[in-house]
Amino acid sequence: METISLQRTERTPNVLFNFATNCFSLTGESYPEDVSEFYGSLMAKLKEHLGLLRKAELQFDFSLVYFNSSTAKVIMRLFELLEQTAQRGNQVLVNWHYDEDDDNMREMGEDFSEDLKAARFNLVSRTE
Repeated sequence: METISLQRTERTPNVLFNFATNCFSLTGESYPEDVSEFYGSLMAKLKEHLGLLRKAELQFDFSLVYFNSSTAKVIMRLFELLEQTAQRGNQVLVNWHYDEDDDNMREMGEDFSEDLKAARFNLVSRTE
């Protein structure tokens, strides 16, 4: 599958899905006007790829500084998908990057990670 690289816009994050290296990231802000339109095909391609992995290593970096409630639902589905991938014997690492003075974003990462059992989760503080 081809690498997906989308540049951030005012309302959407930078997206890098490298299927060859199993490195994935979302960076910036996420409050697209149509969440289904923006994330729909990304989620479908990611789900297809992750479903084929066996005994693989993958890393997903979330470096979001703001997202709306619709994006939060997408992130929740992403965490569920990553956990399912880990439960099938893959090594999954999720890094949640947040600004060191942004307690809200740190807490959001902690909340999303509560259901992760097989996937590894790291909170990564950024200094400005």
